[in-house]
Amino acid sequence: MVFSFTTPSRAAPIDDQFQAWLQTDLWPEAKSKGISKKTFDGAFIGVKPNLELPDLVPPGQKPTTPEKQHQAEFGPPANYFAEKILRAVTTGGRMRESANARTLGLIEKRYGVPGEIVLAIWGRETGFGAAKMPYDAFEVLGTDAFMSTKKDFFRTEVLAALEIVERGLAPVNTMKSSWAGALGQPQFMPTSFLKHAVDFDADGRPDIWNSTPDVLASIANYLVHYGWVRGRGWGTEVTVPANVSCSLEGPDQGKKISDWVAMGIRRVDGKAFAASELKAEGFLLMPAGRSGPAFVVTPNFYVIKQYNNSDLYGLFIGHAADRIAKGDTTFVGAWGAVGDLHRSDIAALQRALEAKGYDVGSADGLPGFKTRRSIGIWQSKNGKPATCFPDAGLVAQLK
Repeated sequence: MVFSFTTPSRAAPIDDQFQAWLQTDLWPEAKSKGISKKTFDGAFIGVKPNLELPDLVPPGQKPTTPEKQHQAEFGPPANYFAEKILRAVTTGGRMRESANARTLGLIEKRYGVPGEIVLAIWGRETGFGAAKMPYDAFEVLGTDAFMSTKKDFFRTEVLAALEIVERGLAPVNTMKSSWAGALGQPQFMPTSFLKHAVDFDADGRPDIWNSTPDVLASIANYLVHYGWVRGRGWGTEVTVPANVSCSLEGPDQGKKISDWVAMGIRRVDGKAFAASELKAEGFLLMPAGRSGPAFVVTPNFYVIKQYNNSDLYGLFIGHAADRIAKGDTTFVGAWGAVGDLHRSDIAALQRALEAKGYDVGSADGLPGFKTRRSIGIWQSKNGKPATCFPDAGLVAQLK
């Protein structure tokens, strides 16, 4: 949801309310957390609310589900995995793999995260540091803490950004961010910077803006903190027989990989799962339901998702990492024509399923695994082929 206020008469009161909120609401809490007035004033000097940011709720109004989705992670999968986008990450990753071989080797030894995973994230997030961060982090985080649909989340983040400056970890003029307030080459939110950033080049401070060793090690450290399992990959593409329901998908429905094999699921490359993997837990992933490739993934896939809570993002990183390590290949399964519904339509479908007692996770217009499998269960119960993905006909039936 984007609100654009271009007339001075409409914008000025919001500016005034923002300034009053900074001084009477945010500053007292910042002060209680050890932020000096010098740091606070320096961060917000000249800052006004940026009314072009998405998902804003003007003072006095209530939020609604936006019609369109601004994040690529929740659009059509075929677009997300366009060869041009993938190849930029994989080609760039291989170039940097050789240039940073020693650093990546040390990182893998310390953290257990393969270099190709780290490179794939670096490439996807900022094009290996080439992407420019055009926003002032305090403008973005301040605006969102004041009037976004996730005020509490961004309030925590803006206070963390102030702590970064207060502790001398980065000067205020280097605090440039994405439109979402993410910082530096790894695109860490400020709280993530404070928890996970690493001084791997031993120069006295973690620098995720300019130091490649710090950037790479910080990404690996992030994954380790969220439970990366040393020695396991992220997953592999599989074929799923028609008699295996797509509603078995999800991180809460794990089975031993040997059990998935016993159900007829096979790797698309024709190879057998390693003996050690057969004994380990795996999860069915069908991000487009029956209209796209299927995968058996490991717990590490869900660790990658901690970086960006999207199945397509996690899959992009795993697939790109495989290509960096083994050469460019494509998925065997093709992406169908999915991902073109409005968020508001999917949210209506989710609310209809909730009314029938289904757990869709959240009626947010985003077809996550709980929504996908609820669709599949409803379809099966109503004598329809289970596709496990929303479409226009399903929306019309369930609205």
